[in-house]
Amino acid sequence: MPETNSITDTRATVVETRRISHDVTVITLDCPAIAASAKPGNFVNIKVSDTTLPLLRRPFSIHNVRGGLIDIMVKAAGRGSALFCDSTKGSTMMVLGPLGTCFDISGNKFNTAILVSGGIGTAPMLFLEKELKAKGIKVINLIGGRTKEELLAQELSNCRLATDDGSAGFRGTVVELLREELPALKQDGALKVFSCGPNPMLKAVAAFCREQSLRCDISLESVMGCGIGICYGCSVEVKKPDGGLRTILLCQEGPVIDAELLAV
Repeated sequence: MPETNSITDTRATVVETRRISHDVTVITLDCPAIAASAKPGNFVNIKVSDTTLPLLRRPFSIHNVRGGLIDIMVKAAGRGSALFCDSTKGSTMMVLGPLGTCFDISGNKFNTAILVSGGIGTAPMLFLEKELKAKGIKVINLIGGRTKEELLAQELSNCRLATDDGSAGFRGTVVELLREELPALKQDGALKVFSCGPNPMLKAVAAFCREQSLRCDISLESVMGCGIGICYGCSVEVKKPDGGLRTILLCQEGPVIDAELLAV
């Protein structure tokens, strides 16, 4: 995967907060140095409070870049993310980034991109969709959730939905929806899949793409502390070419990896 550009640790100001569901908020930060070098799939590590509670920073995918602003989509799942969601306009916090690897959209090896996401895994997809469209690549979003309330399709285009309970769109998982849609999608020419979501979903996407000989980038989730390879808190096992396993740090060799590397 392509590497990020220069990393900056800056104090950023909250410009706007928008609640888009009962537990998900989009927070806009003014940090032009990070916005200038960010790429789809990169993340930032944010000190959500100036106190020691919580002590560690929290990693968040970059949802979008607009000039010198970056948008972060946050689900209030724990103390740190809940504090971040409650940020007020004008407040400031330390933001380290852009970090990690990015989605590989270089070259002209595909003309249709299938963006497969589940739950808060839609977070990096708006930025990715914008960059793909700027290259003239057709984008299809397949978005999954357990119920229609968990679908986060705001601002994304060409969306096809899947819910476990059938409350919206296709009844089943987003991977089953991908299998259903693939024959028609193949008629558009060369395809590449980009996926982000819960790790069990990503393993299923990786397995399906191997079965179908589809190129696929996946963005893995992991607990992180430092975000720069010091704490070793984000280690995961991936496959080696000889079939064995090796350990990588997601903050350095991820979060975006080739799906072929994902251990099953």
